[in-house]
Amino acid sequence: MQRITRIAFDHNNSTTISLLEQYNSLILLLKSHLTDRTFSVLAIPKLIDNNQYVGWYTNLEGQPILLDSIVDESYKKQIIKTLETRINDIETAVKLIPLSDEELHLVSFWLPRIKNSRNQIYVINNEPIIVNTFEEPVKSPAPPVIPPKPFWRWWYFLLLALFLLGLLGILWYLFCPYGKVKYEPVTPDSKPVISEPIEEKKQADLTPAQTTVSVTEPKDPVTTSESTPVATSEPEPVPVPAPEPKVKNPPNCITKEEIQRNPNPSKMAIVFDNSLSMTVTLNEPPSEVEQYFQYMAYGHGRNLPEQERIKYEKRMTRLPTRLSSSKSVATSSIDKIQQNIDISLVTLTSCPAADVSPFYNYANRGTLKRKIRQLTPTAAGGGGTPLYSGLEKASKMLDGVKRDDYILVISDGEDNCTRQNICTLANYIAAQKPRLKINIVDIAGEHKIDCIANATRGKVYIAQSPKDMIKQMNKAVSNMKINRPVCQ
Repeated sequence: MQRITRIAFDHNNSTTISLLEQYNSLILLLKSHLTDRTFSVLAIPKLIDNNQYVGWYTNLEGQPILLDSIVDESYKKQIIKTLETRINDIETAVKLIPLSDEELHLVSFWLPRIKNSRNQIYVINNEPIIVNTFEEPVKSPAPPVIPPKPFWRWWYFLLLALFLLGLLGILWYLFCPYGKVKYEPVTPDSKPVISEPIEEKKQADLTPAQTTVSVTEPKDPVTTSESTPVATSEPEPVPVPAPEPKVKNPPNCITKEEIQRNPNPSKMAIVFDNSLSMTVTLNEPPSEVEQYFQYMAYGHGRNLPEQERIKYEKRMTRLPTRLSSSKSVATSSIDKIQQNIDISLVTLTSCPAADVSPFYNYANRGTLKRKIRQLTPTAAGGGGTPLYSGLEKASKMLDGVKRDDYILVISDGEDNCTRQNICTLANYIAAQKPRLKINIVDIAGEHKIDCIANATRGKVYIAQSPKDMIKQMNKAVSNMKINRPVCQ
C-alpha cells in the first residue's frame, strides 16, 4: 500500500474528526461488497505524523498524477469516463446491499461527497482515485424558470370547445328520432250509456215500512280455503369472531416480566483481537499462514522480486480474512444475546494496553456493532496483541460474585506484549470471581490460551474457516445460556 498524498488535519476540530470517522465507516461497509477494481477508486485515509496530517493510501502501484495536470484532453476524458463508471458501479452495488437505517443514512450522506467536484482526483496506471477533501458538495445551479403561457390562450380554446358541445347537444335534441314518445288519439267504439242503478230505483219505490236494512260482513276479494301464513323475517345470526391463534413461544424464552423483575442482570465483555495478524486470509492452511508470519517477522521474502512479493502478500491477505469474518460473526451474534444484558467491547489493537468501551444496553447495540465494524489494525507502536491487559481490564469491569457474568475472547493467538503469565491471571480471576465464565473462540487453533477457559469453567471453540466461525461463535454464546429470546 503506497501513499498518494498527505493533507493537513485539524485534530482539534470535532467536525473534521467526525467526518473522518464516518468516511472510515463507509470504507469498511463498502469494501466487502465491491470488486477490487471498483473499490480502488476510493483512497484510504490514515492519521500520520502525530495526527497532524491525513495520509491518503491506495493498493494500486505506480506513480500518482493529478487529473488536472494531464495535458492530453482525450486521455483526460477517458479517465473521467472511467471515474464515472466506477462511481456508477458503487451506486449500483449500494442498491443491492441490505442496509440498516443507520447504514442507509451513512451511504446517502457520503455518495454526493464522493462525487464532489472539489475532491482531488489522482491517476495511477489509468485508474482514477478519489482523495476526499471532506468539503461540502458544490450545489448545482437552479434550473431556469420557464414563464407560464398566457391565460387567455387555453381559456379561448376552452370556450370554443364548450360552444361546440352545446351546439351538438341542441342538434341531437332536434333531429335525433330515438327516445321520443309518440301519442295517438284513442277513439272509443261506442258512446257510453248512462243508466240508473236498478237497486237504487227499487229502493226508492219502497215505502219506509217495507224498507229493511241488511248487514252483511265484508268479504275479502280473494278467498282461500286455508289461511295464508304471514312471512316473518328470521334474525340474522350474529357472527362469532374467530379465536385468535395462540402464539407459540420459542422454548426457554424469557418473559418481559422476568426481565423487569431482575434488578441485577448479568453483564458481558467481548475481548476482540484487532492486531495485524488478523488480516490474514482464512483460505490458506495453517502451515502457509505460519510461513507468512515468518516472512513478515524476519523478512524471509526480502529476496523476492517486487512483483512476486506483491502477489504473495495479496494472496495471503485476500478476503475473507480472520478480521472480516470475526466482525461479521460478532455483530450477528450480538443480536442473539438477550435484551437485559449490557455488553462492553475490549479491543486488542497494539501494545502496551487494550482499549475498553463503556457498557452498551440493548437500545445502543447498533452503536456497538458499528464500533466493531470500524476496527482497523495498525502498526503504530509496533502492533501486538495485549491479551493479558485486555483480560485483566475486562474482569475488573464485571462482578462475577453476586451474579453470573461472562467474557467472550475472539483471538488468533497469545499475548506478545508482556512476559506476565496469562494462565496465572486466569487462576486469580477464577478464585476472586467464581461466577465469571470465560469462553474462547480460537481462530488460529493453536490451543495456546486454553488455560483461561479451563480455569473459569469455560470452553474453547476452534474456528479456522468462515463456516466454522459462524458455528463456533453460536456455540460459544449458546453455552453461556444468555441467548434466550423474549416471549411473545
